[in-house]
Amino acid sequence: MRMNYEENAKIFKAVSDQSRLKIIDILSCGERCACDILEYFDFTQPTLSHHMRVLSNCGLIEVRKEGLWNYYRLNINNCNKLTLFMMNLVTETKDCICNDKSKCTCK
Repeated sequence: MRMNYEENAKIFKAVSDQSRLKIIDILSCGERCACDILEYFDFTQPTLSHHMRVLSNCGLIEVRKEGLWNYYRLNINNCNKLTLFMMNLVTETKDCICNDKSKCTCK
């Protein structure tokens, strides 16, 4: 697996906000309307829209419009890729970056 540090760093930055983590948790139960998600928070609809845009831009959630309402769901494929990236990052494997002895500068 190719480790894309730059792309995943952007995703980790997006989920470093506790409200966004809570939104991901809410969406883990299935698709939700913005109005339903908003009930879990003490902030305004424009603030929710900002959080949803950040999560959508990094590919963790998908949005579909139905009439005046936006419905959000997790992009399970991208969530799984992020989980796999994190697992590979903290697990020593034969493909680990530190196993490339040509990059070793110690004597």
